[in-house]
Amino acid sequence: MKGKGVLLREPAVIAVVNGTTEVKAVGSDAYSMLGRTPGNITAVRPMSEGVIADYTLTEKLLQAFIRKVMTGPARFFKPSIMVCIPSGITTVEKRAVIQAVAEVGARRTYLIEEVVAGAIGAGIDILQPVGSMTVDIGGGTTDIAIISLGGIVVSESLRIAGNAFDNEIMRFVRNRFNLLIGDRTAEEIKRTVGAAVLLEGEDDLTIDVRGRDLIDGMPKTVTVASSQVVEALGSSLDRIGSATRAVLEQAPPELISDVIERGIVLTGGGSQLRNLDVYLQRITGVPVMVAEDPSDCVVIGTSRALEMSSLLVDASSELRRG
Repeated sequence: MKGKGVLLREPAVIAVVNGTTEVKAVGSDAYSMLGRTPGNITAVRPMSEGVIADYTLTEKLLQAFIRKVMTGPARFFKPSIMVCIPSGITTVEKRAVIQAVAEVGARRTYLIEEVVAGAIGAGIDILQPVGSMTVDIGGGTTDIAIISLGGIVVSESLRIAGNAFDNEIMRFVRNRFNLLIGDRTAEEIKRTVGAAVLLEGEDDLTIDVRGRDLIDGMPKTVTVASSQVVEALGSSLDRIGSATRAVLEQAPPELISDVIERGIVLTGGGSQLRNLDVYLQRITGVPVMVAEDPSDCVVIGTSRALEMSSLLVDASSELRRG
């Protein structure tokens, strides 16, 4: 909100009674239940890999979040809502987003690609006739694009990002140590000792991890090091690196010279993985920097985009016409 900043910052998780759509908790409350719910309650992520996986639960999640921020007299008004989407989603997936937002009471629905919103939030003037390259690594998707004159010239979208990193760490710990851990523990490993690459002279950090031994079923503690997380994330990071190179290879020469001069900007929570900028710089040979506030770049850019009439396309009216 203008003058107030971010009003709500919660994970897209919802807890429901099994076999029903009865909501027990949403956001942070539901996230704390992941892996800890009794048999009759399930905590799930209704949006997976940047798109809607469960339409009904996504609708309920949005309704709960909107109720949290639309307080006082504001709750009687229908808001205009802008939603960020991955650049590579299909028309069907896009229509599902518009429909879900319309169902929760939006007066108008606008869509914007995450990578464009991230670039705006990072302070890049995307309306200039200059090439700017952004890599947005969120929870479900990684979006890579070169932007000029307010539009995407070349882009690539991968369904590999923060959540995929967590899954890779869980798989590695299971295979290496015969230890079963959950999403939250994997995320803690990533945040505490995770890295894309270890630099010369850098400490190999460690963390003690508790889980269930897959052999005897008993609780067990092991020590995981940064070097092991680098190994675990290798294949996912290779795919992000290859996609970044592919975007550069497809871009017009004039825009490439702009990118070399201005560098690549990383946005999104996943870009905070230690030394990811160094990793991508080694692969591309182009300077890479992390945005000042990577986690909030997309939401800040979305807010600013609502004030940029040249970027606004009323998706809800397009849906009605369709």
